[in-house]
Amino acid sequence: MEVRDIRRLAGGASSLTYKGRTAGGGRVVVKVAPAGIPPLLNRDVLRQARVLRALMPTGVPVPEVLWADPGDPPDVPPLFVMSFVDGSTLEPLYDLGGDDDPTAVAGRMRQAARVMGQLHALDPGTIGLGDEPVVGPREEVERWCRLLETVDLAVALGWSDVAADLRVAQPRALPGAVVHGDFRLGNMLASGESIAAVIDWEIWTIGDPRVDLGWFLVNADPDTYRRPTRYADALPSPTELAAIYGDVPDLGWFCALACFKSTATWSLIVKHNRRRPDPDPDIEAVAADLPRLLDRARAGLAG
Repeated sequence: MEVRDIRRLAGGASSLTYKGRTAGGGRVVVKVAPAGIPPLLNRDVLRQARVLRALMPTGVPVPEVLWADPGDPPDVPPLFVMSFVDGSTLEPLYDLGGDDDPTAVAGRMRQAARVMGQLHALDPGTIGLGDEPVVGPREEVERWCRLLETVDLAVALGWSDVAADLRVAQPRALPGAVVHGDFRLGNMLASGESIAAVIDWEIWTIGDPRVDLGWFLVNADPDTYRRPTRYADALPSPTELAAIYGDVPDLGWFCALACFKSTATWSLIVKHNRRRPDPDPDIEAVAADLPRLLDRARAGLAG
């Protein structure tokens, strides 16, 4: 497939994203693994293409994979080309900009909860993903511990105690489902109240669906980051969104895990920001919130 007029898109920390046009004029998006390093884990773009292909016939809204090339890594990185989906991307409780109508964003949030339920209702084996390893709740905790071990202890003081509490209180896993891993409005393309596509599948797994639900609810709670966005008072509550998704046991543990995971991911972002010649003060400001996120995790486990 020939793609012309290639232009880099913003974002994509683990892989590179471009937009372009086919020879026939159709708009496409290209995902490319970074050159020079093995395309493993969140850099494995062909694995991202695999889950998109598996989901395409299911009704879960995702871009269509049009073509993939394994390349010759690490020097020639793998890539895949997918359809361009019209829509806006907004993280309404974090992004300080955005001019989408608050009522439409509220409806979008409710629709996202329904899409998540639709995703988790799929049988991985039926859609061709039955050979994937299942990642349980304990493995999720260890995954974010490994990341936190790479940052300055002072950035997230006390994280190891929270990790120990999560291990002790670990619930029994539900049957494995397709887990996006970063399911939130900022990883969706939307038009009005409709979700046009769920994007950014870099860390998808087969695992406990409550991993996605807890993460979605924590990001839907204005008290998580306490950012003064125009949507803070306009969106459905986490309780309403959880009810739309459906009743599940031990949700408090997974919300606590989500706060722990957010601490880990933001700790890494803060670490990289501090290494820049001109650190972003907005990112540095988040560092002050990390102790509170750990406190929220502790409270969730206690409750």
